[in-house]
Amino acid sequence: MTEQTNPTNACTIPSVSITTARTGASSKANELGMRAMQERAYAKRGEQYLLIKSPPASGKSRALMFIALDKLHNQGLRQALIVVPERSIGGSFADEPLSQHGFYWDWQVAPQWNLCNAPGIDEPRVAKSKVDAVRKFLEGTDKALVCTHATFRFAVEELGVAAFDDRLIAIDEFHHVSANPGNVLGSQLGAFITRDKVHLVAMTGSYFRGDSEAVLAPADEARFETVTYTYYEQLNGYRWLKSLDIGYFFYTGPYVNAVARVLDPALKTIVHIPNVNARESLQDKEREVNEIMHALGEWKGIDPATGFHRVETRHGRTLKVADLVDDSDPAQRSRVLAALKDPAQKGNRDHVDIIIALGMAKEGFDWIWCEHALTIGYRSSLTEIVQIIGRATRDAEGKERARFTNLIAEPAAEQAAVAEAVNDMLKAISASLLMEQVLAPRYEFTPKNIGPLPGFTYGPDGYREGQTSQVQNLL
Repeated sequence: MTEQTNPTNACTIPSVSITTARTGASSKANELGMRAMQERAYAKRGEQYLLIKSPPASGKSRALMFIALDKLHNQGLRQALIVVPERSIGGSFADEPLSQHGFYWDWQVAPQWNLCNAPGIDEPRVAKSKVDAVRKFLEGTDKALVCTHATFRFAVEELGVAAFDDRLIAIDEFHHVSANPGNVLGSQLGAFITRDKVHLVAMTGSYFRGDSEAVLAPADEARFETVTYTYYEQLNGYRWLKSLDIGYFFYTGPYVNAVARVLDPALKTIVHIPNVNARESLQDKEREVNEIMHALGEWKGIDPATGFHRVETRHGRTLKVADLVDDSDPAQRSRVLAALKDPAQKGNRDHVDIIIALGMAKEGFDWIWCEHALTIGYRSSLTEIVQIIGRATRDAEGKERARFTNLIAEPAAEQAAVAEAVNDMLKAISASLLMEQVLAPRYEFTPKNIGPLPGFTYGPDGYREGQTSQVQNLL
């Protein structure tokens, strides 16, 4: 633990800085083209039920390709279905010429079977329309399909569990599953395990939910062989990244006034603005994006090819800013998403500089150049925090430092109490990097001077602006 000066006011709070060993082990490939984690997972390829717990950028997607191809060619399975939580992650399972790096076969998904690229947003009505595509795939001879969790849930509901017999089902971001009976995907996986006619590969960068719900029921989890590769193994095995900094900073007033103090335009950054229902939100997401861009510099228009905003800084540099918040123009939004997923630009550091998102660009979002994950508003979900940290922890040439910053409205509490709460959260984050189940501490960071909150009583004198009151939760 170290003390870092808060750039938004005079307060100091605890922060964590992790220094890496930079052994290069995570990026070294064996004779089959497999990195350390992939080789560890591939050694378990014969298991019917396999759980891979490994951090972002460790190569889970390619590990799945290796395992799936062996199951298709050597283990008698008919087809492989890869299931991801959102469409943007589908690009991680695009064609890969694995044989060029020493493996036996190439990974290929016919364009019509990557349903993440199909038109239409990922919502129930559209997902249901894709069930016919899943049915046609199951009736055909092609080997691989990629779809979202939503599409898969609807397909299982309509086609039945038996329709997927003798196939591999790979669930990415497996922490979305819950043993709670109300979790549809979890209940369906329980039915597949009971029938025992499919192979399951579950993959996650955060095998914990941060709450009291288990991901799998104990009896079901016992059926899985587990491969664990921790954040610390991954970070220490990098070639370029030297350190990871995790810090919480506090501000007063509208957050857009504080953003400029923590948003360094020289760093490749993903900014996650608060949900519209969060206390930090200004209730106008378009205005928030515009003010963040104004803090960066002067707006100079939109690139017609990529849809990225061009913003000129006061030093004369033109930034390319991807706005994933504005959903008023579907064509523009699709253009921006396509530009971000363009495989030809994956190695181009100058393709984009800043990404501003609301509910996107978290889990599974692959931008290796990201150096700073700036999140506005307190996140009580430990899973969400660890996933966001993972956006910045990919190794890339010349990238020596990664950081996660959580910008929170200054709480109405003593500084010592706030520091203790943040310190507990940092401990939980550090423990979660071991890829094991962690129960996150829960705190209510109530901002100063926001008026009385519903469901609370403030003692005999009532609520008093700027003063300490007796507070009791009535809910």
